[in-house]
Amino acid sequence: MTKRITIIGSGFGGLTAVTRLRALDPSCEITVISPKPEFVYAPSLIWVPTGLRSGDDLRVDLHRFFERMKVRYHAGKVTGIESGGRVVITDTGRVENDALIIASGGRFLKRLPGIEHALTLCEGVAAAQAIRERLLALEGGTIAFGFAGNPNDPQAVRGGPMFELMFGVDTWLRRTGKRDRFTLKFFSPAPKPGIRLGERAYRGLLREMARRQIEIASLGVKLARFEPDRIVTEAGEIGADLILFMPGLTGPAWVAESGFPVSPGGMIETDAQTRVKGAQHVYAVGDSARFDAPDWAPKQAHMADLQAIAASANALAELDGKPAQKTFRWELVCTVDMLDKGVLVFRNARLGFAFPAPFVHMLKRFFEGLYIRRYH
Repeated sequence: MTKRITIIGSGFGGLTAVTRLRALDPSCEITVISPKPEFVYAPSLIWVPTGLRSGDDLRVDLHRFFERMKVRYHAGKVTGIESGGRVVITDTGRVENDALIIASGGRFLKRLPGIEHALTLCEGVAAAQAIRERLLALEGGTIAFGFAGNPNDPQAVRGGPMFELMFGVDTWLRRTGKRDRFTLKFFSPAPKPGIRLGERAYRGLLREMARRQIEIASLGVKLARFEPDRIVTEAGEIGADLILFMPGLTGPAWVAESGFPVSPGGMIETDAQTRVKGAQHVYAVGDSARFDAPDWAPKQAHMADLQAIAASANALAELDGKPAQKTFRWELVCTVDMLDKGVLVFRNARLGFAFPAPFVHMLKRFFEGLYIRRYH
């Protein structure tokens, strides 16, 4: 009997699952659910505000990829789950399956009063373009960069892109001869933001900020609210003409009513084989999932890819009546880009390093092209 496998999401984890499933089983029936048949290469959103990339550079129409992979595409927004995962409810209809891989990504926690006064880069192309428009409109002033986490889930933080955006904007302002008209400030409720990259990388970030005369305005102090021209913390105020802020992450909105176990931070509880705990033939990867993991474990595209490879193998194995044995390795691999150079960072259970070099910027650009090409 043909195996029917549904994937929620057309991001990193979802598309890796498509590729892996098709390689392992040419005959399985794959259905992908997402609002648009489109992939956005999110790591390069950092380059849209400074004009190195446009939104169109990062969007990939997936029609040809889906046709090549023999994927049934269902355009819709997931609104619920029934029958323990065997039925996915969307705003455009129901999708049945024999196995489900959830790769939908998460949501940003937008609970702080006045959060509408801040722009969040990783919300997508529109947000990145809005930041560019605001930057181009400013002739001077103060730009504040910051990020926070999920207080109920230490894993659910995405700070790397904010460091990259901040350093990139600094480089761009210097290139355009405007840097002396601007004050750049950094803030975070975390006492050591960026420490997940490792102690050496964290110290390097602080040195780079000092070298570039980026002011550390507030660390380790709880945020109270945003106003149009300031960030208000429990210890004072930070004036700003433009606020760029990355909130912590939580799971998809529909998870609460799915019947799946949900962590205190709002993620789907998942085991080492990416299986949703207590569910049959249901797997979760990427930002939607909560794993038992090292305290430095990242929420990043690379980890979503590794988890999707394991989920695909385990889904097919269990549908064949075999045990799910495939796990994945925890590792942090990223670049902290600065528009003209960067830092290559690696960390796993045994070692870690941070290697600054001019070629790292070009390495990031090369990998972008390599990754995007596979979905054209």
